[in-house]
Amino acid sequence: MASLHLAGCGALGRAPRAPFWGGEPRWRGGAGGFARREKARGRAGIRRVLAMSTDPSSWKMNLNEYMVTLEKPLGIRFALSADGKIFVHALKRGGNAEKSRIIMVGDTLKKSSDPSGGKLVEIRDFGDTEMMMKEKMGSFSLVLERPFSPFPVQQLQHLSELDLLYNKGRIPVVTWNKALLASNLRASEGSGNCGFVLFSSKFLSLDGWRLLSNQNGQTIPQVLQKNSTTPIMSSVVCIFSEDDSGDGDWAHGSFPIEEYIKALDRSEGELYYNHSLGMHYSKITEQIYVGSCIQTDADVDTLSSVVGVTAILNFQGGVESQNWGIDPNAINESCQQRGVLMINYPIRDSDSFDMRKKLPFCVGLLLRLLKKNHRVYITCTTGLDRSPACVIAYLHWITDTSLHAAYNFVTGLHPCSPDRPAIAWATWDLIAMVERGRHDGPATHAVTFVWNGHEGEDVNLVGDFTGNWKEPVKATHKGGSRYEAEMRLPQGKYYYKYIINGQWRHSTNSPAERDDSGNVNNVIMIGDTASIRPSVQQQKKDANIVKVIERPLTESERFMLAKAARCFAFSVCPIRLAPK
Repeated sequence: MASLHLAGCGALGRAPRAPFWGGEPRWRGGAGGFARREKARGRAGIRRVLAMSTDPSSWKMNLNEYMVTLEKPLGIRFALSADGKIFVHALKRGGNAEKSRIIMVGDTLKKSSDPSGGKLVEIRDFGDTEMMMKEKMGSFSLVLERPFSPFPVQQLQHLSELDLLYNKGRIPVVTWNKALLASNLRASEGSGNCGFVLFSSKFLSLDGWRLLSNQNGQTIPQVLQKNSTTPIMSSVVCIFSEDDSGDGDWAHGSFPIEEYIKALDRSEGELYYNHSLGMHYSKITEQIYVGSCIQTDADVDTLSSVVGVTAILNFQGGVESQNWGIDPNAINESCQQRGVLMINYPIRDSDSFDMRKKLPFCVGLLLRLLKKNHRVYITCTTGLDRSPACVIAYLHWITDTSLHAAYNFVTGLHPCSPDRPAIAWATWDLIAMVERGRHDGPATHAVTFVWNGHEGEDVNLVGDFTGNWKEPVKATHKGGSRYEAEMRLPQGKYYYKYIINGQWRHSTNSPAERDDSGNVNNVIMIGDTASIRPSVQQQKKDANIVKVIERPLTESERFMLAKAARCFAFSVCPIRLAPK
């Protein structure tokens, strides 16, 4: 049986996206609530999986940690690494850990419940989990941490003779009082200057082994006698299993190892955000730097004294900063002490519509700062999306650089994956600000008009864009009650209707309004108009599908874009561009 608590499901911010991390079940957690998903009735050994957004003050779990409750036997083989971490080395096929469908090889064990099933205790070494491993019955809660990059399980298959010797647990610890321990990881009791050291075979040399042999009466292994230099070994010190694990097939999860290795290869180059590595940034121009969130006072000092930043444009929201353990007030105070202007303008993470609406305002702020000769650091949480998108939009709109060239320039200097369609959407919104919705010019959007009726109907689309209502377009039957007609249109406001079996009708699944003659027509706004203080509202329900077209701008569009962007920037008023 297993139940799962997953912390911060929606706030990982560039957590691993490779396909092998996924699979059923999928969890969703909302702030202040939880969502349950019952497991399939036929899956033995699994009672339920529970995902919830936890209270950070009570759980104190990192955003890449999760908690799973398993019945004994766990079916997990743990390994001790040279750096002292206890991690999942293998899973027993058909065991409770594998059935949980969440535990993966490489996950680090952080906490576990005590043998009575009570509070969670921190795992400092394998000795802390000794009692749990010896218990035959009961359920245990484990808190594990998912690595920010895929664990290279293929390396676990290539162990040398020395690794096998150590992985059997024969030489995990040596103490200063000459007692060599083989069963547990605690210092031996006795006289002398006590202490203990974890040994990984990669740190051993022939002289070192001979010293231990002379002290403890051990025999030098043949493999060491053949080599006079330190062998290159893995970082695994030893492997531990439950006392009564039984015979079984230990594997690296419920997937073929060959497929996992291929997935690892495919995932190379994927972008991951590791908050524990601290702030990282890149220089784009002499006046523009872009990077991840400011975490500490030392980061502010680095930006001010080392980089020479005089202004910070921050798109991270308040809830985001709290999730990552950042104190915005302390960061703002540090900026004021150093005379650095801090401007906070939150953009919701992974929200294309929010970015599209707010991007013109952000570029306007950046332009105003640069005009005041500020050296600007543009940041969000990860530095992978919102902040580089602002820089790309600035180069595209203000310096008359093509979107393709601006995107390649920024992503070439700073590893990131900005929302390119959102930038294109915002570009057309700005042009519409000057163009005022004229229907001439090349298409800017691809629209799929959808009619939901009855199978066997004759469906035609007619409107402002079909030869001024005179050239109906026949819709294609997509199966069932769905009919679609695809059009490529310049931005603007359009009226339209459907002709169903010769009768003119409007769709109740899309917005509609009366025209000057009192006729009820469907209406669609292709593109939008940028506003000075964009207020992001819920989009109206519309069965139609609108996608932005990215194409080279015409000479007229380039002129309108440059004009609109500058008008927008200098309409950002009132704004104080100096430290308080």
